[in-house]
Amino acid sequence: MFFDTSFLKNDEISLIRERTADANEKRGWVPAYYFAVYDREGNKVGECDLRIGHNDNTYYGGNIGYTVFPPYRGKHYAAKACKLLFELARMHGMEYLYISCDPDNVASRKTCEYAGGEFVETAILPEENEMRKNGEIAKCIFRFVL
Repeated sequence: MFFDTSFLKNDEISLIRERTADANEKRGWVPAYYFAVYDREGNKVGECDLRIGHNDNTYYGGNIGYTVFPPYRGKHYAAKACKLLFELARMHGMEYLYISCDPDNVASRKTCEYAGGEFVETAILPEENEMRKNGEIAKCIFRFVL
């Protein structure tokens, strides 16, 4: 069940739902929301998504993914989007969630820290993990208590 998301905004950004995706148990995917991030001037500054639930994929890949387009970086838009998504996660009964990033992605690590995450570990991806099969080796895991 997906909720109305029109409330996902603050005085700086709005998250506009672009689509949702049902779970795919065969692939280990949980239900997900996908959003465009807009600034107050109406510019699309990035994208983010929220994956509902917990399994190995959300531990290593995170419950939240985000990207901010280069011209708009440095304004904490990703962390602000995460904080809005925390509200939606709570509506789904989630008490915590994970965000992961590549160990050498300093900006993403700072985003996790700015959004209030607690560093858990730098995890080596299991051999059967899709990201590992695509050449990635490790992820920094941050936990967020909602």
